[in-house]
Amino acid sequence: MTLEEQRQAAIMTYVNLMRIKAHETGENKELEYQIKVAKIVLQNFGIDYSELEL
Repeated sequence: MTLEEQRQAAIMTYVNLMRIKAHETGENKELEYQIKVAKIVLQNFGIDYSELEL
């Protein structure tokens, strides 16, 4: 997998987690943790995720 493919996969992971969060009705600690990890991965790739948030 190329670096660009890895970056794209990280973006899609974050976007999918945010879609799940948008429909979550209660507290989900695992979801919050996965979002936190996804943000760190995006930061490591130098990707600004602020525009991807719902």
